[in-house]
Amino acid sequence: MPFLGTFYATGLGACGITNTDTDYIAAVSHLLFDTFPEYNGVNPNSNPVCNKKVTATYQGKQVTVAITDRCTGCALTDLDFSPSAFDQLADPSVGRISGMTWVWD
Repeated sequence: MPFLGTFYATGLGACGITNTDTDYIAAVSHLLFDTFPEYNGVNPNSNPVCNKKVTATYQGKQVTVAITDRCTGCALTDLDFSPSAFDQLADPSVGRISGMTWVWD
């Protein structure tokens, strides 16, 4: 299954951090966010996934982002990027990239 990458208008995320579209951040799937090891499910601001870094790669381009949000429309391995982070991987006019990979830093 290919990993998908999309982008969204940022703001106050599930980690309690307010970001702007120029920040290099991403949201992980709610499936990953809600079951992340050592997350008690009570306060999303205290989820250990918050501020973890990942490096995403697509067609030879890379970007490193901090996880600051939760994506309800994402499959388990998808990432939803800030516009500026997405722009490092592909032109925003494509809207969605398939075949991206990512790893925890």
